[in-house]
Amino acid sequence: MICVLNSFVQFLANSSPIPDKTVFSCFSSCKSQCFCTSSSRLSVFKRVYSRTFLLNIGRNKLFKLNSADAEELNDLSLLQRPTQSPTPTPAPRPQWRRLKRRERKQKRGKRGGIRARLAASPHKPAIPSIVLANVRSLDNKLDYIRLLRSSQRNVKDCCVFVFTETWLSDSVPDRAIQLDQLTCYRADRVVVAGVLEFMVIKCRPFYLPREYTAILLCAVYIPPSSNGNNRSEALNELYQHISEQQTAHPDAFLIVAGDFNHADLKSVFPKIQQHIDFPTRGNNTLDFVYTTQKGAYKAFPLPHLGASDHITVMLMPAYRPLVKVTKPVRKQIQVWPEGSSEALQDCFDTTDWSMFKQAATYNNTTDLQEYAETVTAYINKCTEDVTVTKTITVRANQKPWMTGEVYRLLKARNVAFRTGDEASLKTARANLSRGIREAKRQYSRGISHHFKDSRDTRSLWRGIQTITDHKPPPQTCDSTISLLNELNTFFARFEVQNSTTAQKTPPPPGDQVMTLSPDNVRRSLSRINARKAPGPDNIPGRVLRDCAVELTDVFTDIFNISLNQAVVPTCFKATTIIPVPKKSSPSCFNDYRPVALTPILMKCFERLVMQHIKSVLPPSLDPFQFGYRPNRSTDDAISTALHSALTHLDKKDSYVRMLFIDFSSAFNTIIPQQLTQKLVQLGLNTSLCNWLLDFLTGRPQAVRVGSNTSSTIILNTGAPQGCVLSPLLFTLLTHDCTPSHSSNLFIKFADDTTVVGLVSKRDEADYRSEVSRLAVWCRDNNLSLNVEKTKEIVVDIRRAHTQHAPLTINGASVERVSSTKFLGVHITEDLSWTNNTTALAKKSQQRLYFLRKLRRARAPAPIMYTFYRGTIESILTSCITVWFGACNASCQKTLQRIVKAAERIIGVPLPSLQDIYSTRLTKKALCIAADPSHPMQSFFSLLPSGRRLRSLQARTSRLKDSFFHQAVR
Repeated sequence: MICVLNSFVQFLANSSPIPDKTVFSCFSSCKSQCFCTSSSRLSVFKRVYSRTFLLNIGRNKLFKLNSADAEELNDLSLLQRPTQSPTPTPAPRPQWRRLKRRERKQKRGKRGGIRARLAASPHKPAIPSIVLANVRSLDNKLDYIRLLRSSQRNVKDCCVFVFTETWLSDSVPDRAIQLDQLTCYRADRVVVAGVLEFMVIKCRPFYLPREYTAILLCAVYIPPSSNGNNRSEALNELYQHISEQQTAHPDAFLIVAGDFNHADLKSVFPKIQQHIDFPTRGNNTLDFVYTTQKGAYKAFPLPHLGASDHITVMLMPAYRPLVKVTKPVRKQIQVWPEGSSEALQDCFDTTDWSMFKQAATYNNTTDLQEYAETVTAYINKCTEDVTVTKTITVRANQKPWMTGEVYRLLKARNVAFRTGDEASLKTARANLSRGIREAKRQYSRGISHHFKDSRDTRSLWRGIQTITDHKPPPQTCDSTISLLNELNTFFARFEVQNSTTAQKTPPPPGDQVMTLSPDNVRRSLSRINARKAPGPDNIPGRVLRDCAVELTDVFTDIFNISLNQAVVPTCFKATTIIPVPKKSSPSCFNDYRPVALTPILMKCFERLVMQHIKSVLPPSLDPFQFGYRPNRSTDDAISTALHSALTHLDKKDSYVRMLFIDFSSAFNTIIPQQLTQKLVQLGLNTSLCNWLLDFLTGRPQAVRVGSNTSSTIILNTGAPQGCVLSPLLFTLLTHDCTPSHSSNLFIKFADDTTVVGLVSKRDEADYRSEVSRLAVWCRDNNLSLNVEKTKEIVVDIRRAHTQHAPLTINGASVERVSSTKFLGVHITEDLSWTNNTTALAKKSQQRLYFLRKLRRARAPAPIMYTFYRGTIESILTSCITVWFGACNASCQKTLQRIVKAAERIIGVPLPSLQDIYSTRLTKKALCIAADPSHPMQSFFSLLPSGRRLRSLQARTSRLKDSFFHQAVR
C-alpha cells in the first residue's frame, strides 16, 4: 500500500499520462468527496501503472498536502504517519560549485621536488635514474631484487641497475639473471687477481636533453686488496679509457658508478663530481657515482640486498635541461650593411668640423663641454643613418645553424600540419629538410673560412670560439629599477669617506702644457678593438677605427683643448656599470662584480697621456712594485718573495711569516687630491696634475642591465677600473709604501701587497711594528684593509714546533691558513706544490673537453695545436719557472698525463713540460740579467772568466730547487 501511495502521489505531482501497459491495479471505495473524482455518487476508483514508474516512486519526495486531503488519505490508510524526531536536525551547509581552473584567481600548484618530477615522468627523465649495489653473488640476490622492484615504484621504473661483485662465470647464461624489461650487459672476472674491472656502455635514450649527444655509462670495480700503487695504476688505466671515450664523444654525459674501495677518481679527474654523501658499508663510503655535471643526482639509501654488507643506493636525477632553467634573452644588435663604412667615411670627410667649434666658442673661449657633446652627437646620428638595429632572441639550447630562413620553413610546416592538407604538409616537410641541410652547410663553410689564413689570429680564434664556446657570456642579474638604484648606491659607498675638496693648483709661470700630435691620435684610433663594447657615449669602436683618418683632426683639437684647459668633458668621464653576479644566486650586493664601461674615445686619450706619464717618471720608484712595469710579471714577484723566504729558512732558528693583504675596492677609495700631491712630488707638471684631478672628479655613474638604467650619481672619489690610467695611478699612489726594517719585505703587484717577515730567534717585534705601520699608512691614504679576507701563512720548518701568537690589525685577528693563493699560485705553509699542481690539473682537464669538440668538428691539427697552446698549455705552464723545479715527480707526472691526453687528441707530438720549463728558465734569467732596474739583477753576475755565472750558496735542497738557483746553475 505504501507503494501505491507513493505511485499515486507521484502521478499527481508529475501530472503524467496513464500508462498503457497495466501491471498493477488498485481498487478502493470512497465517498463522493474523494479528491480524485468529480462525481457526487459512490464510485470505484481505478488507476494502472507501469513497472518502471513504480520503481521510481521511492526516489522522489512527497509534495505538501492540505489538512483535508491528509485526513481523507489517513482514513483510507494510504498515508503513512511520519515519525516524530525528538530534536530538529540542522540544515546542511550549502555546497559551493567547484570552480574551473581557468576561473580561479589563485592557481593551485602541484608537489615539486626530485621525487615528484621522477614520479610524473618515470620513463622520460633528463638523465637516467640509477640503482647501485654490491650484491656479492647476483644469483642469490635475484629474488630480493625482484621483490624490491615489485614493492617500490621508483626502483621498478629505474633506468639503470649497476651491480658489482656479481660472482658470475661463463657457465651462467644471460637468461638466468634476466630482469623484466631490462637488457643485461655483463663483464665477468676471469681470475681473482687484478687491480681493475670496468665496462663502458654508450647509449642514446629516446629522450635526451639537446646539450648532450649520448650517455656514457661506466661500471667500475676495484678490489679491496689493491694497495696504494695498485689503486694508482687502476685509476690511471681507467682515466686513459674514459678519456678515449670522451675524445670520441665530447658532448656525451658521463656516468661512472661502482665499488671503488677507497680509490678516489677525483685524483685523476679533478673536475668530476661525486654524488653519494653517506656511508655505504659500515661507516665508510666505498660505492661512488661520478658525473661531469654538478648536482646531477640526489642519492637515497635503500636496504641491503640479502646478506650483502653494502647498502643499495638509489640515485634520482636532479639535473634540469638548459631549456628549462635558462630564460631566453632578447638582445639588440647593430647590423652594418655592405658599404656602410664607406658611406660613413664620405660623410665625415665632407663635414666641416670647424662649425662645431665656432658654435661652442664664446668671447674667444671654447666651451669644451658643448664642443665635445655636439661632435659625439653628430657622430652617433650619422652612425644610426647607415646601420640597422635588430632585436634577436637567444636561447640556451639553440643550435648555431638555426637561421631566420629555417624558422620560416618551420613555421610553414606547422601551418600545413594544422590545415590537415597532406600534400602541403609533405611539401613543407621536404622544404624544411632541405633548408636545414643548407643552413648546416653554410655554418660549416663559415667556420672553415676562419681557418683559411693561420696568420689571421683574430679570425682563427673566432672560429675556435664558435665551435667550442669555451668562453660563454656571463649571466645577467635582475633588471628592476629599484635594484639598479640600490646597486649604484652600493658601488658608490666610498664617496662618503672623502671629505677633501678637490682644488686645482694654479700652474707656475713657464709650465709647459702637454700637446698631442695628429699622428699619435690617428695611430691610437686605428688600433681600437672594434669588438669592444661602447661606453655611455654609444660610439662604436668600429666607427672610430674605420674613420680614424677623417676624425683625427677634430679629436686632436678636442684633446689639446682639454689638456690646455685642464678640463675633461663630462661625456668623456661618464661610466656605465654592468653588474655581473659572482655566483648563481646572489644574496647580497657584494655578490655582484661591477664591470665598468667607459667611452672608447676616452681610452684612446688616456693611452696617449699614460705614455707621456711613464716617460717622465723618475727611475727611483719602488723596485718591488712588479705591476704594470716593463720586464716584470707575476713570476718575478713570486720568485722574489720565495727566494727571500727560502734563503732566510736556511739559517738556524728562523722562520718566515707571510701576510697577504686584501684591500676593499682599492681603486674606488683613491682620494684625487692626495694623489695629485704625490704626482707633483714625482715630477709631473702642474697642468697635467690638474687635468688628472679633473679627470677623477665629477664623474657621472649609472648601473645598466638590459634596457633599464638607474639614476645617475656624481663621484669625486676613486678611479674607475674600466679606465686605462687607473692601474698606473694606483701604483704611483703606493710608491712610498716601503718597509722600514731590513728584515721585512713588501712585494707589490698593483693592488696585491704581500708582507714577508723574516723572523730570527723568535723575535717578531720588527714584523709586528711593520704591520702596524702599514695599517697607519693605509688609513692616512684612505685605503680600507679587509682584515676578514687578509690571510697569513707561517713557514716554520724547524723540528721543534712552537705556538705562534696570532697577528692583529686594527684590533681584529688575522686568520692563519695552511694554504692560500698568491698571484694565481697556491702557496702552502710547507712550501710544497701539491695543491698548486692539483688546481692546475683540474682546470686543464676541463679545457680538454673543448679540444675534443674541435676534433669532432674535424678541425685541422694546426688549429687544435693553437687552441692547446692558448688554453691548456698556458694553464699548465702558468708561473712554471717558480714551482716546476721544486715539485715532486708525482706532481710532474700528473700534469704530464694531461699533455699526453692532448697529444692523443691532436695526433701530433707536443713539447713536454720539462722542455718548456728549461726554455723559459733560460729566457727569464737572460731578461733579468739584462735589466739593471730589476731588484734581483745582482744574482746574475759573471765570474772573472766571463763564461759562467757566480753560483749561489744553498744548504738545503729546498733552496737549491728554487728559481734563482736553478737559473744560475
